[in-house]
Amino acid sequence: MAIRNAHVQSRRRRQVGNKIIVALTEGCRRSGLGGPPTSGGPRRLPTYESGIDLGPGLFFADGKRKVDYVLCYKYKKRRSSKGRLSISSNGTVPLIIPVRSETEAESGEAGAAAGEPEESKLTEEEKVLMREEFEAGLLEAGLQIERDKEILHEEWANYGVMFKYQPVDLIRKYFGEQIGLYFAWLGVYTQLLIPPSVLGIIVFLYGIFTVDTNVPSLETCDENLNITMCPLCDAVCDYWRLSTVCSLARASYLFDNGATVFFAIFMSLWAACFLEHWKRRQMCLKHTWDLTSLEDEEGFLCFFLTNVPGLCFVDFQIFVTFSAVFGVVVYRICMLSVWSMNPDPEAKASVRMTVTTTGIILNMLVVLVLEEVYGAIAVWLTELELPKTEEEFGERLIFKSFFLKSMNAFAPIFYVAFFKGRFAGRPGDYVYIFEDYRMEECAPPGCLIELCIQLSMIMLGKQLIQNNVFEILIPKLKKMYRTIQEEKGKKLAAEDEENEKEEKRQKQQFDKDFTLEPFEGVSPEYMEMIIQYGFVSLFVASFPLAPAFALLNNVIEIRLDAAKFVTEIRRPDAVRCKDIGIWYNILCGISKFSVITNAFVISFTSEFVPRMVYQFMYSVNGTMSGYTEHSLSYFNVSNFPPGTAPTTTLITGVNMCRYKDYRDPPWEPDAYTFSKQYWSVLAARLAFVIFFQNLAMFLSMLVAWMIPDVPRSLRDQLKKENMALMDELFVLKSTPPQPPHSRVKTRCSTLPPRQRAPGSEEPPARPSHSSSCVKLGDRNPPPPSELKRNDTPG
Repeated sequence: MAIRNAHVQSRRRRQVGNKIIVALTEGCRRSGLGGPPTSGGPRRLPTYESGIDLGPGLFFADGKRKVDYVLCYKYKKRRSSKGRLSISSNGTVPLIIPVRSETEAESGEAGAAAGEPEESKLTEEEKVLMREEFEAGLLEAGLQIERDKEILHEEWANYGVMFKYQPVDLIRKYFGEQIGLYFAWLGVYTQLLIPPSVLGIIVFLYGIFTVDTNVPSLETCDENLNITMCPLCDAVCDYWRLSTVCSLARASYLFDNGATVFFAIFMSLWAACFLEHWKRRQMCLKHTWDLTSLEDEEGFLCFFLTNVPGLCFVDFQIFVTFSAVFGVVVYRICMLSVWSMNPDPEAKASVRMTVTTTGIILNMLVVLVLEEVYGAIAVWLTELELPKTEEEFGERLIFKSFFLKSMNAFAPIFYVAFFKGRFAGRPGDYVYIFEDYRMEECAPPGCLIELCIQLSMIMLGKQLIQNNVFEILIPKLKKMYRTIQEEKGKKLAAEDEENEKEEKRQKQQFDKDFTLEPFEGVSPEYMEMIIQYGFVSLFVASFPLAPAFALLNNVIEIRLDAAKFVTEIRRPDAVRCKDIGIWYNILCGISKFSVITNAFVISFTSEFVPRMVYQFMYSVNGTMSGYTEHSLSYFNVSNFPPGTAPTTTLITGVNMCRYKDYRDPPWEPDAYTFSKQYWSVLAARLAFVIFFQNLAMFLSMLVAWMIPDVPRSLRDQLKKENMALMDELFVLKSTPPQPPHSRVKTRCSTLPPRQRAPGSEEPPARPSHSSSCVKLGDRNPPPPSELKRNDTPG
């Protein structure tokens, strides 16, 4: 669309505008507008009581209402050209027109008069120059050129601005409220990850600085104690020294120390603060984006009736998930037995860590594969339920996707945290699967270090692979494949020379945008962040560095998603919504459930409670000295069932071996039964769970109660707006009603106000422009015959 000045003040600008005037006259003569004056002297412009001279241009028949702009259709007779619209100014705002030579202007005028305009062939550099001059003219005319995509690419979808705030208002303007709310929520979540990240690093550093003074770790690493442990498997496994797991005990203390408990309580308070802060931020955005009075629009869906039971299929998916976890467990048990047959002593010493690492990698791959499968299954199950509306369909789909994907991601971690080693039995009475393979046990330092490794590997591997493969590589491969297929189709569809020439032309921007990946919604983006929030909050007591890794990932994720939305996918249709929907309820559920999981992790997975019980109940001097000896039980090697004792051993003269448990020694009357220490530790663990859960819940509710949902600044602003509205209503009520014949209706009230002659008492006598506000007395606009031409020669 081009804006040209129809009447200019100089001869050179008149010659440039002649071609446009002819096109304007030909296109607008049918509407009752006259062409430029061809004869006669200068006309006197209308002057009103106010003394304001409205200048030359088109007026209505009464000479008081001026036409600002005229929309014309410029038709090209060439076959390859199409008609285009242009807006011609009527002299209201002066515009700068690119100056051409008089010869070009005269030739253009002659071509326009002959009705056969010719379009000159311009190079790309000339087109760029013309566009820059044209846009400069638009800016000088007071018109705003939309460069939202360029600004978003420079100020948002750029890794150079990684540590700057997001232009949320511009994101909402370009993509709509739904995507704007997602990136606003992601920004708040990322910003609030800074405090727990810093505190988690401090907890980790505290473990590093105090590991050399930790008595249980020192006792585990002391070779002088000469503690011989029972075999890890039957027959092929040998006895082993406790000092061989020295590095594992020291690494476990880095995450299993006294500061971890306070960090878990802090994370419960942080979750409450995060939810409250987002509620406040969301209220401000709703007010700023005018979403307060937005009503939900229900779109009804149509499905064909089916009789496939969906609930049974969900049960089947749960069975598949637990089967995958069980399969990895069987793999670890088998590999432990196989690799223990290696005669190399060094290989035997590292067999536990090797089996643990390979099992975790296998778990991560299974999680990634099943997650993609569960996404498609969730869609199919939701369609089977036949929801009536689009909103109901979306909520059910989100809930099913989250249930299946979260169960898939967290099942291996739950197994290590709460089930591994709990049902393994004891030496001489182990629990077997398939009657041959013994259930695996935790290491003497506990299962927390293995839980930490499992959580970190799945969390980091999932984020890295998803970001690099699923969000970058796969969309680019799809785009490349689609472009190749389109090029093949275009070559086959080229029939004549003209089509071949069209194929050789440079692609326009809309052609390039069409080859981009179609938009699939924001649910996958939310799902990725919600699963990460589960990793950060549910098991943070075992891995205090989880918030720091999540923060680092999110800083990159924001720019990665921004680049994907701006350059990799098609611009989606704008969707208005008031909030983030069901995702907020899922966040609240995860936050409350995380209090329970962290309480059980500290009580039953870590060694915090047993250490406290020993220090305050069984220690002679009130210190941790002797804790390692206290936490190990005795087993007489003569009590091994036939075929389970080590066939070959490198440690000779072993009569008693030790294992991790609280049981009576073999010389007691009730040999190998749970001791009094076991019941004392169990009672302390249950008491700690109750205390921790109630304390964290109380503090979370206290924080939620103390932080108001609506910020004070927004509350004051709403009060001012309500007061202003009440004043307006009072003024309207106090104004006497007008006679029916004097009531007029207006349209185009959203456009800027125009100049009106002061002192005019009657509204019809005031000069007004037709593009700003046309007053309709009988609901009909004036016919084109009432318009006339009032201008003066330049």
